[in-house]
Amino acid sequence: MRDRVGSIRVRTTAVAVLVVGVSLLVVTVAVVTLLDRSLRDRVRTEGIVRAEAIANALATGASTFTPGDPDGEFVQVLDADGNTVIASANVSGRPPLVQIFPDQTRIIETVPFEDEPFLVVATSVTGGPGTVIVGRSLESQVEARAAVIALLAVAMPILLLIVGAVTWWMVGRALAPVDSIRAEVEAISSSQLHRRVPDPPGSDEIARLATTMNRMLARLEEGHLRQRRFVSDASHELRSPVASIRQHAEVALSHPETTDTDELARAVLEEGIRLQGIVDDLLLLSSIDEGTLQIRSDPVDLDDVVFEEAARLRDSTDLRIDSESVSAARVAGDRQKLQRLVRNLVENAARHARATVALSLRETDEEAILTVEDDGEGVASQDRERIFERFVRLDQARDRDGGGSGIGLAIVREVAALHGGTVAVSDGDLGGARFEVRLPLLTD
Repeated sequence: MRDRVGSIRVRTTAVAVLVVGVSLLVVTVAVVTLLDRSLRDRVRTEGIVRAEAIANALATGASTFTPGDPDGEFVQVLDADGNTVIASANVSGRPPLVQIFPDQTRIIETVPFEDEPFLVVATSVTGGPGTVIVGRSLESQVEARAAVIALLAVAMPILLLIVGAVTWWMVGRALAPVDSIRAEVEAISSSQLHRRVPDPPGSDEIARLATTMNRMLARLEEGHLRQRRFVSDASHELRSPVASIRQHAEVALSHPETTDTDELARAVLEEGIRLQGIVDDLLLLSSIDEGTLQIRSDPVDLDDVVFEEAARLRDSTDLRIDSESVSAARVAGDRQKLQRLVRNLVENAARHARATVALSLRETDEEAILTVEDDGEGVASQDRERIFERFVRLDQARDRDGGGSGIGLAIVREVAALHGGTVAVSDGDLGGARFEVRLPLLTD
């Protein structure tokens, strides 16, 4: 019951009825006030006309006047001393009923012959002393006001009921798709993200809400599928070094007499380093996804980073590492993350190169452009976007010896984006792939 009372439908209906009710009340007061004023002005005008007619008649020498309605009018003619000299029959012999001066207006609540209010006006007799007093009944005004109030008293509740019913129906009809959307969303679980909410016709706010909800569900479904693939691929990548370590350990336990301790240690260390690299990459991507990765903004000599990685690669491989085209370039960023970016690129190039890896770095007016090329087989045009996705390895690089973990290039793209840069792949001059990273230069 509390939910129903607090619903939008109830609140909207209540507000509509309240607003219309207050508006009608204000209009009623205004109408009654204007009606009173209009009727009173009419009675006053009629009284003035009547008084001036009697005054003009007396000014021409007449000593009487034509009597009016005995129940709705009285007339008294006063001399200069304020005594009644002529009066209508209904107030004959009575002193002045009200103290009033010419051109004034008074209202008296009762008169001797009627228990109702009268509006009294006065005017001077032209050409001589004396005052003509005319009082006219306000009964018509009172009756008209009572009739209007009675009519509005009956019409207002009926009108409010109509407004409430129409508002209730309209809001209910407008919110009906919302109930359908709510019921559908409530029924959607993590295993049913393929479902979508009903899409009502039109382009109003409810229709736009449904469209937005469906887009959100599509993003959630995509993210859920990506997460499942991520977990599956990560489990697969972690299983390989763990299985290798386990295999070496089992062989050593089964045949201790033939086990070479140094060889076993080197094998375990190699797989441990590989395992640690995969875990570090996964943690880095997780921090990026959660938005918790802290990126420093320090001046970084990118050429120093490139030369360091080139020297490391020369010591660990027999490939020819060409770094003659590396020139100075300074950017703002996190040196450790930028070193990870360069290392992933050169290691990727080294895995696919036949004999040569070429590094270059140059500046433009606003950017530092880093390129890493190899003389391998290159990347097909249809795969140039896929290789930056997580755990994507091309068919020719599926084996353990030729392929990495499948997340190195994904880290390159994420780190470049965090530094306001971009990365792209194309055909290189050496015949293989050419990776190009563009980063904003450090501004003074």
